[in-house]
Amino acid sequence: MRRVNRYVTVVAVGMVAAALLAGCGPAPWDQGGGSSPSATSTAVPTPVPNDLSGGATQRELTAGSVTATVDYWSTLSMDKWTPEAVKPVSIALKTTVQPADGQKVYLQRASMTAVPSSAAGPLDPLEPQVDAATVSPGYLVLDPYSYSQTFNVGPVPAEATSVTLQFSYDFLVQTTPTSSEYAKQTATDTITVALTD
Repeated sequence: MRRVNRYVTVVAVGMVAAALLAGCGPAPWDQGGGSSPSATSTAVPTPVPNDLSGGATQRELTAGSVTATVDYWSTLSMDKWTPEAVKPVSIALKTTVQPADGQKVYLQRASMTAVPSSAAGPLDPLEPQVDAATVSPGYLVLDPYSYSQTFNVGPVPAEATSVTLQFSYDFLVQTTPTSSEYAKQTATDTITVALTD
């Protein structure tokens, strides 16, 4: 009789232990039925930078003894900068030189290359646009004289999300105020503009 009671006790203890272990399973929110905050969150895309988001931007560039102040803007509103649109970018440039002892500064050449980019990275650049001076030694750009030009960014692939504009400016600086000899200085700049769908 004692052997039967001992057997019943062992079985009962085993059932209680099994029940306790069953209660130690994963929490309901860890199972497929529930959802945690991290399970429903999605990655926020990185915003595309836009140097013309305020309508215009100004840069100060240094090339040797020449300091150029360049204003960039577009007559096309940013919400119309779509991949297929022709997108104008205007510039206005003037320079100072140090030491300012009377020598002049001329712009010999200005160029712009547009490089579109998608979420996957840079795409093929568009053909460079170049404005070479038609007078010798170039266009006078020493303050208060200035240079103005508008370049057009043509259509880019539909998947493009931004376009980077690479500018280059070649200056000729008189070696002395009365000299017919010049030193060449080159300044470069880059601005990025976001594209809309």
